[in-house]
Amino acid sequence: MKSTSSRTGTRFRLLADKAYSHPSTRSELRSRRIKHTIPERSDQIQRRKAKGSAGGRPPSFDPATYKERNTVERGFNRLKHWRGIATRYDKYATTFLGGVLLTAMVTFHRVHN
Repeated sequence: MKSTSSRTGTRFRLLADKAYSHPSTRSELRSRRIKHTIPERSDQIQRRKAKGSAGGRPPSFDPATYKERNTVERGFNRLKHWRGIATRYDKYATTFLGGVLLTAMVTFHRVHN
């Protein structure tokens, strides 16, 4: 996910899959001034084109930016290889967080060594 925000000096760009492509989601993101990269579903493309000029213009979509979403998905996938993290056996949130941090550190060292 790319970072940068107008209030804090860092901006964020939401990268989401087609499940979040609903027009109400897009309008809410626009009202909150959150930049996003979400592909349009094929049924929404067909519906927009069927309306002709009343269908409006297609939402902007940058495939190069969308490819960065894969990095986050692979990170979560590596965490889920650890059974205790995937099933959330821990009773307390702090214990679970400790497990996530330990898993992240071990995974980081395995990838970079």
